[in-house]
Amino acid sequence: MSRTIRFGPILATAVLLFLTGCGSIGPGNVTRDRFGYTDAIAESWKKQMLLNIVKMRYVDVPVFLDVATIINQYSLEGEVELGLNWSSALLGNSQSVGGRGRYADRPTVTYQPLMGEKFTRKLMNPIPPRAILSLAQAGWRIDMLFRICVQAINGIHNRVGGRLDARPADPDFYRLIAMLREIQASAAMGMRIERTTDKIQTALIIFRKKNIEPNMEAKIDAVRKLLGLNPELKEFKVVYGSLAADDREMAIQSRSMMEILGELAAYIDVPAEHVAEQSATPTMVAEGGMAADIPPLIRVKSGSEEPDDAFAAVRYRDHWFWIEHQDLKSKRVFSFLMFLFSLADSGTPRQAPIVTIPVGQ
Repeated sequence: MSRTIRFGPILATAVLLFLTGCGSIGPGNVTRDRFGYTDAIAESWKKQMLLNIVKMRYVDVPVFLDVATIINQYSLEGEVELGLNWSSALLGNSQSVGGRGRYADRPTVTYQPLMGEKFTRKLMNPIPPRAILSLAQAGWRIDMLFRICVQAINGIHNRVGGRLDARPADPDFYRLIAMLREIQASAAMGMRIERTTDKIQTALIIFRKKNIEPNMEAKIDAVRKLLGLNPELKEFKVVYGSLAADDREMAIQSRSMMEILGELAAYIDVPAEHVAEQSATPTMVAEGGMAADIPPLIRVKSGSEEPDDAFAAVRYRDHWFWIEHQDLKSKRVFSFLMFLFSLADSGTPRQAPIVTIPVGQ
């Protein structure tokens, strides 16, 4: 007598249940995808920014490309068949095992160039002085802010390194921002935004007179004297411009994002042969009147070999340009630049980047 037993349906069902319970690729991949794409976008953004700064030093056209959307779709399918036939005659039996599986990962990334009138205007228009003071009020170092974002204060000029008429800063500029930093650190300076009757916002910078150390009072008096401000007042109106109308104003001539990019490009260590062949603008070495303890605003090194460990590194014209991981000051300035640029990122209207991960059944 012979009998045939089929275990296929039972075993296949059990295996598929096992795959469904233990092999899910839905929730388990959220953490990996989110942080993976976050790291990839951040790294590409740093490289794009550094590349565009380098290109400006070579009088090349900067191009900004944004990641508009990220869509990733996973699917996991499995199928198992198992059959076993046997007879009591012991002369023959047969076994068969079959399986099939499929895994698919289909990422789709959409890029969009940043362009248009609104975006261009954001890059070319000067940063409002009240925005710079608001950043100082939020805790950013005022000396770093002024070195990056300000061209002149009440006739005292910052250096110009990103244009053909390059020139060093006025000696009083570094003295001024050093004293402002000390005043800021002692909380003896603040700001206030007032709205006039015609709904125009006006920024006021305020120097405290009470509960401050005697040396801070002397610093504030020195700042007033340098800027030609009224020594009897503690509040001064902040306006855009290089020269104040009277001793009650602080006129700040701020830079645009394009000017800031050009100024930072002037600090790049460009290969000497590129300067000699006039494919890149010369390096501005002289820092007239600059104190010895004031380092360059940012350091971007160059070389023919790719660096082993860099905060950001790009290749341009058969050379590598990079910011070292150990250079905290340069990293801070570069990160602040990317923060400023994100404020100016308002080109063609679009939705914010979206990561969509549908999971196939």
